[in-house]
Amino acid sequence: MLPIVLPLLVLPLLFFLYADNCRAAQITDYRVIRRAVVAADRSMRVAIRSFREDGVEHLLVVDPATFESYDLPAAGCTLAGPAADAALASTRYLSALQRHTSAPYPLQNDGATRADHDLAGNFLTVDLCPSRRPFEREMFEAVGQSGRGKPVPVTVAASGVWLAKHPDEIAFLKREVAAGRLAITWMNHSYHHPYEPGVPLERNFLITPGTDFAAEVLDLERELLAHGLVPSPFFRFPGLVSDQATVKKLEEMSLIPIGADAWLAKGESPRRGSFILVHGNGNEPKGIKLLMPMLRNRELHLLPLADAFR
Repeated sequence: MLPIVLPLLVLPLLFFLYADNCRAAQITDYRVIRRAVVAADRSMRVAIRSFREDGVEHLLVVDPATFESYDLPAAGCTLAGPAADAALASTRYLSALQRHTSAPYPLQNDGATRADHDLAGNFLTVDLCPSRRPFEREMFEAVGQSGRGKPVPVTVAASGVWLAKHPDEIAFLKREVAAGRLAITWMNHSYHHPYEPGVPLERNFLITPGTDFAAEVLDLERELLAHGLVPSPFFRFPGLVSDQATVKKLEEMSLIPIGADAWLAKGESPRRGSFILVHGNGNEPKGIKLLMPMLRNRELHLLPLADAFR
């Protein structure tokens, strides 16, 4: 009986360990800040959020030179002082933030829509709006295979509703990153991604009257952090629709709006420095159909989104 009983005893333990490993972190006391801090490795960072992660104080920080973001225990960081705070404005990150949240404020496609400078490459952005259609797994696999053994940079614009309903797909993307096939930048795409068919753009998407814009932004960040994913300092407006008020609120939250000049399903073709937009949630098969041969034929040289900014 012993060979049978031992596995029966071990299985519940393995299940417990697996469940604990998959447990979402508890993110509380989430607040918007903007302070210069010195991390444990003595590097300067911009802290843009403070919060508690499973009861422990944390900071969401951004490297002002590389745009990389990190979830760090607050105990390992120290405030850098007023002089450092003032110096942040001239950094690469906050210079881009100021540039891409300034006037004019077009109704559609505000913010950065392509690289700020000429370079031989493109930037793939994949939107995950709420959807009941199948996930474009084959597309993500093709992106990873195009790297010839090196991680391929891709920016994933995730909505909270999609994240909450697709744990298997999140696990797949995490495995692709862990395997060194993808290097994902997680871009904020709002939590609910509100949209009402037939309503004019001036009263739709995130500028729908009564929308709690701050909650749409911050709740999505909390969802990412709860899944062990670090939010980047980039934001994509649903439908690429915004107004002056929402763009200025985005600036207050230290997030750079990202548009696109190559929305494939709308017939826009990528050029040098283009921000390519496709949907990985099954909503726009036309865009995926156009992208796949570009990936298989290695027509695109994909770069990290941060490379688009001087």
